[in-house]
Amino acid sequence: MAISASAALGAIKQAAHQLQPRIAVVLGSGWGGLTDHIADAIQIQYTDLPGFPQPTVTGHSATLWLGHIGKQPVAVMSGRKHGYESGAVDGMALPLQVMKQLGCHTLVQTNAAGSLRLDMPPQSLMLITDHLNLPQRSPLVGSSGSERFVNMVDAYDHKLNRLAALTALAQGATLFEGVYAWFLGPQFETPAEIRMARLLGADAVGMSTVPETILARHLGMRVLALSFITNLGAGMSTEHLSHAHTLQQAQEGSAHASRLLADIIAKLPEP
Repeated sequence: MAISASAALGAIKQAAHQLQPRIAVVLGSGWGGLTDHIADAIQIQYTDLPGFPQPTVTGHSATLWLGHIGKQPVAVMSGRKHGYESGAVDGMALPLQVMKQLGCHTLVQTNAAGSLRLDMPPQSLMLITDHLNLPQRSPLVGSSGSERFVNMVDAYDHKLNRLAALTALAQGATLFEGVYAWFLGPQFETPAEIRMARLLGADAVGMSTVPETILARHLGMRVLALSFITNLGAGMSTEHLSHAHTLQQAQEGSAHASRLLADIIAKLPEP
């Protein structure tokens, strides 16, 4: 039997009292420091939210944080379900449905990614302007109705991207912009696959984000997404790629990435 969003929604409302979050955030590797910027934080473990995933990836804490960043009421999901964990790419469908029903109009996504540009080295931050769905997998497969035919032309909101870029400029931070290519994983890409992605116009590669963007757009939510660059793509350097290396790079850069993200979220406007 399919799990309804109502049970998780009820648990959140009971714990959060009068809080009505407007911004939903998904934290990837390198972005966990954002929780330090949440005022009056309430924490709920995913295990207490029926239908929320139990991530199997180190660095994802499986906790929902509720509170304020600046004056902005937020719901921050520390942990996501990746397609490579089970083969299904709709693992975040119910959590995002819950976020929408809570009142969130915008989804802010973050991830760790590999760079395909020599001028965008590890520890860089990249604003995602578009994506390549290389596995051609969709979390909407099996849904019905005309709404499943989602227009992806404006998948990443142009106005929110501009706000993020201006916020970075005001901070004196460098924020690259580019196209994110989704590989299913969990294995890292081969050098040949990296060359292919570069030829297709990608600037960074990773194993998340695209399914959630599709789900959010299906729900009518605006999307803003940022990548933390942990490495150059396979064959572009002598680095030995591993999840441990990704986490190390992410932890080293978490503070400055999260500070910029908090400033951006605090400024996000109503639709």
